[in-house]
Amino acid sequence: MNADMRTARAAWNRLARILPLLLAFCLFAAGCRSSQNPPPDSQTSSAPVSQAFPEVSPEAENARETFEQLCRRLFEDQLTASFLSLHYSLADPAAYGISDYEISFGDFSLDAMEEDFQAQQEILAALRDIDPQLLTEDQALTWEILTDTLETEQTSQDCLLYYQPLAPSIGVQAQLPVLLAEYAFYDAGDIEEYLTLLADIDRYYRQILDFEKEKARAGLFLTDACADQIIEECEAYTLDPEYNFMTTSFDQRVDAMEELSEEERAACKERNLEIVASDFIPAYELLLEGLEDLKGACTNELGLCYYSGGKAYYEYLVRSLGSTYPSIDKMKRAIEQQIRSDLSAISDIVQEHPETAEEAAGYQFAYTTPESILRQLEAQAAEEFPEIEDYSYSARYVPEALRQTLGPAFFLVPPIDRYNSCVIYINPDSVSQDQSLFTTLAHEGIPGHLYQNVYFLSQCTSDIRKILSFGSYSEGWATYVEHCAYTMDNGLSPALGELLARNASATLGLHALMDINIHYYGWDREQVASYLEQFFDIRGGGVADALFDAMLSSPANYLEYYVGYLEILNMRQQAEETLGDRFEAKEFHRFLLDIGPAPFTVIRPRFQAWLMLYH
Repeated sequence: MNADMRTARAAWNRLARILPLLLAFCLFAAGCRSSQNPPPDSQTSSAPVSQAFPEVSPEAENARETFEQLCRRLFEDQLTASFLSLHYSLADPAAYGISDYEISFGDFSLDAMEEDFQAQQEILAALRDIDPQLLTEDQALTWEILTDTLETEQTSQDCLLYYQPLAPSIGVQAQLPVLLAEYAFYDAGDIEEYLTLLADIDRYYRQILDFEKEKARAGLFLTDACADQIIEECEAYTLDPEYNFMTTSFDQRVDAMEELSEEERAACKERNLEIVASDFIPAYELLLEGLEDLKGACTNELGLCYYSGGKAYYEYLVRSLGSTYPSIDKMKRAIEQQIRSDLSAISDIVQEHPETAEEAAGYQFAYTTPESILRQLEAQAAEEFPEIEDYSYSARYVPEALRQTLGPAFFLVPPIDRYNSCVIYINPDSVSQDQSLFTTLAHEGIPGHLYQNVYFLSQCTSDIRKILSFGSYSEGWATYVEHCAYTMDNGLSPALGELLARNASATLGLHALMDINIHYYGWDREQVASYLEQFFDIRGGGVADALFDAMLSSPANYLEYYVGYLEILNMRQQAEETLGDRFEAKEFHRFLLDIGPAPFTVIRPRFQAWLMLYH
């Protein structure tokens, strides 16, 4: 399973924002541009009206302008709430008229979260005062996305303490150092801002620890096993300042700044070394000590439904997926049905091609280096996916110091004003070059996150949509194309490729199903072990315990991947059945890419309209 950085970056600061937003990731046209370049249909009444279009009524013109101003305010508020978010989202904030901001990680306190909910209510009220029928088509889509998102967020107001900023691999403690290590220095001023931000980390982590103490007092603290994993990850960042990853990564970036003199570089390095010693390392030591002290405070080592209010929080998490399933019961049945379909297909393949059973244990893709894989994926994707131009990418390996705390790979989304320069990180300790790198790079790169991000940002005219995060869409898309990659021209036989794709689908489906069973239906470890033995012939407690612990540490994480994938898969199946020989994969993909990241509750009605028109 790819521990994608999009999810993590959105997660570490999500509740401190008014809306869930893409903190330089995945983790995204509509009618809101930057102030320098407003769309034609949002001009004031003094602008000439094109004869090619009907005259816009004053009421509609006013609604469109009001909505435009609201989007602009939202865009600025989102980015200036956290300087790290601002820097990763915009390489040049001044070009967007943004110059007034505080250089800090933001406020991670319960008081700030409560204030954000009040702000949410005000924004939602403002949106409801606008008649979407008066807006342009793109604006109406953005209005629906924003309204749907805010209404969902409002359902979590009584569940603030259930939010978990610290989690193995995808928590703040593991992801924030990567964001700091990849913080781009466009000029000397960026170095100064970075050092100011880095010095704020001990304050920020103190707030997070205070939040964890509040959780402990409410009986909602982590299990000791989960806390131990986080503590182990924190230890990686407490090395001597001179050998700390935060020092070496900074020195490399400063050395690349040709406009600095040797004396200036030396002075920057010295300041960074001092801040790593006085703020960064103490921040991680604070977390270490604080988590050790809080161990034993866990009151529940089972699913969320065993907490008072836990089931309601899980329902909020599921609703946040933006899926079209009307209930968790129906979602579970859909997952079970897809798993059965995948397992049945695997059985049919093995019966028809007995050799695949043995080949599956020792297969190897024809392309095994990142460069050759990405070239092949780019060339083959052109057959079934719309072409994109004017972008570049590179694949880098995760530094050794971070390999134990990060997943197999992640796509680091560039700023929206430099979206066409992309980087994928690969963890060689967690991904097999022969057996999983090909499909991993399909997920993270082409036609996965990298491709989808470049496609959307190259066409999107809405600044607010460019920074919104809808993980179920983005992870669902990346999972869908990852499974498609098994059946590309990759050195595998068609039968083996189909078998592996079905196996990957069934495996992810199993994780999603266990997530629901544990957190919503209250399954314990024995029930999980019994299910694995009965239906998958998996024996022994080790696998069941690992699966159970993974679900406890990150509720709904696997659902985000699988439910989004299932929504896309179901839409494709419907399109194929409706259109028959007229179905074109490229046009189906174009529809999904054109509409961009959004809740599937918003996408599905538009898909039905597209299908009728195409039919």
